[in-house]
Amino acid sequence: MARVLGVGIATLDIINTVARYPAEDDEVRALDQRIARGGNASNTLAVLAQLGHSCGWAGVVAAGPNGRLILDDLAARGIDVSGRRTEEAGAVPTSCITLSRESGSRTIVHYRDLPEYGFEDFSRIDLAPFEWLHFEGRNVPETYRMLERARALCPDIPRSVEVEKPRPDIESLFAAADVLLFSRHYAREKGYTDGPNFVHAIRERAPRATLACAWGEQGACGLARQGDPCASPAFPPGRVVDTLGAGDVFNAGIIHGLLEGRRLAAALTGACELAGRKCGQYGLDGLGPQQ
Repeated sequence: MARVLGVGIATLDIINTVARYPAEDDEVRALDQRIARGGNASNTLAVLAQLGHSCGWAGVVAAGPNGRLILDDLAARGIDVSGRRTEEAGAVPTSCITLSRESGSRTIVHYRDLPEYGFEDFSRIDLAPFEWLHFEGRNVPETYRMLERARALCPDIPRSVEVEKPRPDIESLFAAADVLLFSRHYAREKGYTDGPNFVHAIRERAPRATLACAWGEQGACGLARQGDPCASPAFPPGRVVDTLGAGDVFNAGIIHGLLEGRRLAAALTGACELAGRKCGQYGLDGLGPQQ
């Protein structure tokens, strides 16, 4: 399997499960509460590690017990954290999440008091051992410099970028990536109501990239660098219990499929199947190969 570096955020997630999402000014009792390590890039790495890949995380963590919880979780999954930066001041990014048992949907309130990971941090990492580099589309000017450094030093290592939400000038990253992983949220914010039209429109901005866009219960679609458009249906579980992190799982499925040499159509199907399995369970454990 491959060595994968993920650059992005790691969070402390406080997850309250409720029977149904409360109305404004309601007071409800949580059915369950758990505290977990979260964050898009680190979630994707957690799944890739289960699929057999050797993973490393690069990001910022705060000193103290909450930061230690994050690092311990990553270490327990075999994810190398030597590329991290530790801040003595500030607080670990924290997501307070309300998970509805009725629908499986989640609502997130996020708090951040920590600097972003920067180009200077990234420049200290030896990229040569890695076979895939994955970036969250955040801290755009610095991420663009990271992508350009990677392209200049290691042009044969694929670079994927997750585009989850609109951010100022995030489109500047498109031409520097080999694989772009879009969310339905980003596409809708840009005025598109379906995935195929969206990826066709994006092709002009990213003529050399492989494109994939997850679209929830409608599955996913993609456009290979050279080839016809493709799509996959969704694979919903018998009962949706937890959609938290499903997009991160989908991204891991795409990266895994492409690393295995699959065509984009097969990678999309595998990613949708994996995300569907995740939605039928709590958390990210147990998503490795099925016996």
